[in-house]
Amino acid sequence: MDVQRIISPNRLWLLALGTTLVLGLALRLQGIHNPILDHPGWRQGDTAAIARNFATLDFNIFHPQTDYDGPPPNYVELELQILPFLAAVLYKVFGIHEVFGRLISIGFSLGTIAVLAYFARWMFASRVAGFVAALSFAIYPGAFYYGRTFTPDTTMTFFLTAAVFASARWIVDDEARFGRAFWIAAALSATALLAKPVAIVGLVPIAATLIAKRGWGGTLRAPQTYAFFALALAPYLAYDTYVRSIAEWHWASGITKLHVLPALRAAFMSLAGFEAKFDAFHHALGMLADTMIGRVGFVLLVSACIVTVWTRQRSQSNALLWAWLAAGLAYAYVVVTVERVDYYLYPLVPLAALWTGGMASAVWRNVPARNRLIFAAAGVVAIAGELWTGLHAVAPYYDYSKTVYRDAKALDTTLPPQALVVMGHYDPSVLYYINRKGWEEDAYLWTPFDEESAIAKGARTFVAVEPRRLERNVELYAWLQRFPVANQDARWPVYETDPAKILPGAEQRWKAFRRAEKAHHPMSP
Repeated sequence: MDVQRIISPNRLWLLALGTTLVLGLALRLQGIHNPILDHPGWRQGDTAAIARNFATLDFNIFHPQTDYDGPPPNYVELELQILPFLAAVLYKVFGIHEVFGRLISIGFSLGTIAVLAYFARWMFASRVAGFVAALSFAIYPGAFYYGRTFTPDTTMTFFLTAAVFASARWIVDDEARFGRAFWIAAALSATALLAKPVAIVGLVPIAATLIAKRGWGGTLRAPQTYAFFALALAPYLAYDTYVRSIAEWHWASGITKLHVLPALRAAFMSLAGFEAKFDAFHHALGMLADTMIGRVGFVLLVSACIVTVWTRQRSQSNALLWAWLAAGLAYAYVVVTVERVDYYLYPLVPLAALWTGGMASAVWRNVPARNRLIFAAAGVVAIAGELWTGLHAVAPYYDYSKTVYRDAKALDTTLPPQALVVMGHYDPSVLYYINRKGWEEDAYLWTPFDEESAIAKGARTFVAVEPRRLERNVELYAWLQRFPVANQDARWPVYETDPAKILPGAEQRWKAFRRAEKAHHPMSP
């Protein structure tokens, strides 16, 4: 019996897409109830803290606050916090549960699967392309792992993919005219940049598609070109100007000035700098292959690029794909070689899915009908291989320390509710579960002067999350002995740094320590 006589091709395609979404959901539900101490704990800790602070301190999406750098408000220069704010809305109704952040992220990830299905089907005029693109993104290890983390990157990826798709349709189907399609494309592009400025990568394939459609002259003469890019960029520039004016922590501009630009300058100024940059770029591509799109996915992406070159195809679709790839690799070379975390490569993941879908469609069309079963079987093997290697690659990411979680939650129940703390450890996720505002600092680098400054601002607790590292900081360790320890037998000693609780003889002991130190005869605290 012919299945197509019972089910129309379009309904069969929708059924396949639905099945893909169910598979994608199943992969993203693993570890959904884990504490946000799993990878990347520091980024999830910041995001979750911002969401909680929206709900409890200042319900204003333009006022993102972290838990550290002293008493609130602690405004931070970051992208528009779409995911944390949506989580805060749910917190207002149902209470604070980090799982809401994960569920919202999953929703955006599943939305990206659906967008890719329609994007590839339209771009390559093929249902096969749409199905394979959606399936690829559903099973890429980076997509399904980070698609359930409490981080902004999956949100950005959704809007980036939707923006490029809507813009391509505006250019190709609507002749890049002013109208409804123009406003949708511009709005999605602006939202993508607000979600995370790395989405600027998407403006390159949009520009390339414009040029492929209208030529350089037509593109530069059209007022729509300038209106589109102005509308895409202006909201982020306005938001960033405002948030930088109130922020104490300048993450985006600080990282750019202190790390990204000096590394790029060094790559062009010396052979050693160039070699270091090239090695770091090779490492970035390795992360793309290992944990973001998987080894099988990487082989398929490279194969799709080779097929495109070999067949010498020229079209607006290829202009979009090649420009997106060039922009993504340039971004990786400039940024990911400095900030060496794999999820910074997220903008290349939907591109890999699109290109794989296009190659699958081309092969399907050119394979004789009698051999398509073999092609389908090869596809099943590829899917199995991608899942096997991908699950293995990201398996360590799900791990977290149950002991750290218990210790942090225990402190939450024992410390005074409004206590400002200095946590001797770098990790916002740990401070998040201690559920106090204050400072997170390296116990080895923190000084008595720093601690006195924090106490003057209200700090009444020093939490030695790394007691051995604190002991290596001999000066600070000796200085802290002037205060009582609330939990002598705990893994994390808590010094009660209230000036009213200074122990008798503390100043005399400190002066004796300083004299011995100057005499090069250090004494034990």
